[in-house]
Amino acid sequence: MKGPLFYSKILLFGEYGIIKDSKGLSIPYNFYNGALKVDENPSEEAIESNRRLRLFADYLQTLQIEKPSLVQFDMEDLYKDIDRGMYFDSSIPQGYGVGSSGALVAAIYDEYAVEKITVLENLTREKLLKLKSIFGEMESFFHGKSSGLDPLNSYLSIPILINSKDNIEPAGIPSQTQNGKGAVFLLDSGSVGETAPMVNIFMENMKQEPFRKMLKDQFVKHTDACVDDFLQGDVKSLFGNIKKLSHVVLDNFKPMIPAQFHKLWQKGIETNEYYLKLCGSGGGGYILGFTEDIDKARKSLKDYRLEVVYNF
Repeated sequence: MKGPLFYSKILLFGEYGIIKDSKGLSIPYNFYNGALKVDENPSEEAIESNRRLRLFADYLQTLQIEKPSLVQFDMEDLYKDIDRGMYFDSSIPQGYGVGSSGALVAAIYDEYAVEKITVLENLTREKLLKLKSIFGEMESFFHGKSSGLDPLNSYLSIPILINSKDNIEPAGIPSQTQNGKGAVFLLDSGSVGETAPMVNIFMENMKQEPFRKMLKDQFVKHTDACVDDFLQGDVKSLFGNIKKLSHVVLDNFKPMIPAQFHKLWQKGIETNEYYLKLCGSGGGGYILGFTEDIDKARKSLKDYRLEVVYNF
């Protein structure tokens, strides 16, 4: 048995902000993927993944009893496959902000949900929101409160524009310029980030009035501007707004940025060779970078692993 592939995702804009109704833009990232699988001779990783799948299945069993109108699964089939040794075979790095649990949630929903909403039907806003809320509840098993956006992106494999909590739509993003010098890239921090503790720090900060004000007046404002610029292909304005956003994140989200990257972050803002921002909840994993000249950025960041995900 081998199920269909589900891809990783990158939230280009909107981390933390979407909790407070900023815009967001999420794109599939096909470099990493995962699928449900059964092997004759499972590896240790497969056995561990199978063990975690059983815990996840127990959680889903409870979920469908508590929220029967939200979603139902063919639990008999799911447990049968888990007994046969099913696991999630994934190349998506965990704790890197590229949606490892999202792809797993999408795969389980696709295979076992009863009366599932499929990718082939007309995806109205109602259906997208229903999927998002189902995925949010499912993914909460992995790291506390979830927006459901990662699994949604993985499931649909299309860019998604978040206008607000109750308003999401498929987005047409400008096609890539193959030889463009501008680029969005991932920078490997070399350490794993845990989502739940980072979200907890954010929620604690949200109790402070100055932090809430900064979020609304600066963070959300610059995030929304970046989303608009990116979708319209206004590169000049985009880099102006990313620089502001990078600055706000460095000043106000320090715990989410691994300490050894504080200086590198600052250097990008000062030299304009690149701008860094959080990729997912931060704390480790990948850092997202934007540059108008990828050769300059590569030179400046030569000591780090850098993966280009999009060219302007």
